[in-house]
Amino acid sequence: MSLLVVIPARAGSSRLPRKPLRLIAGRTLLHRTIAMARAAIGTRDGVALAVATDDDAIADHARAAGCDAVMTDSAIATGSGRALAAALAQPVLPRFVVNLQGDSPFQPQGALGAVIAALQDGAQVATPVIALDWAALDALRDHKIRSPFSGTTCARAPDGHAYWFSKAIIPAIRNEDKLRASQPLSPVWRHVGLYGYTLDALRRFEACPPTMLENLEGLEQLRLLELGIPVMTVSVDPPRFDSSGIDTEADISRVEALIARHGDPTPAL
Repeated sequence: MSLLVVIPARAGSSRLPRKPLRLIAGRTLLHRTIAMARAAIGTRDGVALAVATDDDAIADHARAAGCDAVMTDSAIATGSGRALAAALAQPVLPRFVVNLQGDSPFQPQGALGAVIAALQDGAQVATPVIALDWAALDALRDHKIRSPFSGTTCARAPDGHAYWFSKAIIPAIRNEDKLRASQPLSPVWRHVGLYGYTLDALRRFEACPPTMLENLEGLEQLRLLELGIPVMTVSVDPPRFDSSGIDTEADISRVEALIARHGDPTPAL
């Protein structure tokens, strides 16, 4: 195994207790995430999939779907920390580790595969971004009036390397009317919360305490940039519907309504 995809799935959640086991249109959140990951991995050689959890019932639920489960310390507070713990528990250490958030089973098609490809092409850290058209940018601006810290944007170099991530919408756009008339896509990229690391980069990240700018924005990936670790962003197509995570009962109801309207994007296990 050269690459380990880890789905962190802890039991504790103040807003949605035992979240990985919650049903969404008849299938649990965890089984949906496992199915999405398997479809993305496909027939790639040297790639393994595991759920990292602190709960026996969640581990058993993962194994019922034929997925490996690794028990990790309940004191681990972050998905990246749980991903590292799962990697270090392997009999042979992987070269790369992907942290696939367990509460985001409706990510853009191709996002996981694009991250894996970027790592295999030499990236130390890779993460997906979506180019926003003007309608999507307008919707994000409207959303941030109500939830200013929901949704992350990215400023990136022409070669894909990230300059910065922010909960603010970056970059600011001078002469926006003229730009809107000249091109269909805005210059704003929306970040998708999926990360791939070399094992060394993940170890360096976890060995460093949270940084000042990371704390101000509430974005872990800023620690990487502050440590001087380059982050490669990979462009992916928008998902069939909203790729936000599942954090509340309202999120479950919203996604179930989208599934009823547009069909279920989750493949079979």
